Amino acid sequence: IWFKLGDIYSKSRPAPAVTPSLCCPWRAMRQALRFAFRPVAEAKSAAALAAAAGAAGAASSALSGSSTSACEEAKYVPPQVWQPVVSGGKFAGVNRPTAGARTQQALSVGKHPIQLYSLGTPNGVKVTIMLEEICAVYTDFDYDAWRIKLDGAQFTSGFVEANPNSKIPAMMDHTTSPPTRVFESGAILIYLAEKYPDCKLLPTGTAKRAECLSWLMWQMGSAPFVGGGFGHFYFYAPERLEYPINRYAMETKRQLDVLNQQLAKNTYICGEEYTIADIAIWPWYGGLVLRRLYGAGDFLSVDEYTHVVRWAKQVEQRLAVRRGRMVNRNDPDKSDLYAGIPALLERHGRQDWAN
Repeated sequence: IWFKLGDIYSKSRPAPAVTPSLCCPWRAMRQALRFAFRPVAEAKSAAALAAAAGAAGAASSALSGSSTSACEEAKYVPPQVWQPVVSGGKFAGVNRPTAGARTQQALSVGKHPIQLYSLGTPNGVKVTIMLEEICAVYTDFDYDAWRIKLDGAQFTSGFVEANPNSKIPAMMDHTTSPPTRVFESGAILIYLAEKYPDCKLLPTGTAKRAECLSWLMWQMGSAPFVGGGFGHFYFYAPERLEYPINRYAMETKRQLDVLNQQLAKNTYICGEEYTIADIAIWPWYGGLVLRRLYGAGDFLSVDEYTHVVRWAKQVEQRLAVRRGRMVNRNDPDKSDLYAGIPALLERHGRQDWAN
């Protein structure tokens, strides 16, 4: 059977070593099959087939030698040169190791000067909160928020022109000629805070500004351990693995303790003033302690971070925060606090809140 399959898949990637240990043999079989018979253009010799057969045989031996008291698991041995694999998980269908546009499609443009291309994830919510805060101060300001689904839309030519990194959020400011692109959520917050200074969300004093920017950069550098680390391995990965979950749970709790100690001494992140640091940190860490991310509230014992919980609830009392959280999403928050605030797949004007 193995050699018949080898004939069918004559161009096969050399399989990584399969080293049995005391866990499940079915994983060894699955890994062997995954690597043994993946068509790859550069594999041209019979050596690839031999390696595939060897991997399959190793998995078969592991399976036949298992017992009810002990089973065996394949241990991953990195190849000398990494090659792309379909690893599974929610976003496996769109992830690639290359950048740039995959399809040709221009971005939609609405009638307002600020055009946002985003999604209701924590990084996207940072910017929509900021834009709603501006709406609350500048009565003639408005913006369009277009929903970018993470199904490949971030790789259209228009979006790549707005953000070559193909990540949401991306913003175009049409008050300039040509329009100014701004990408990365932290950069967008600084840009908007400076462009609309009456909001007073970025302190002007040297020390206070430095403190605010320091906490903003803390969030930008720390959140990937929460989302790409803990959130991925705990919630999105095709299977839960103990080591990465423990590693990133520890780091996530350390970060929550950093915030808890800071907020024990301050009303807001930087003191007694609400700033873009709060706006940046709230969607991630407020979301964690309010039990909205990854279903991990009990696992992370979030209630023990009492000062973070107090702050998260206090920030959410702001109408701009609640509205910002509801932009570019399709599931409304049905709690009393959000009564009268709809979820908006896209937002194209203040009037949308009345619909």
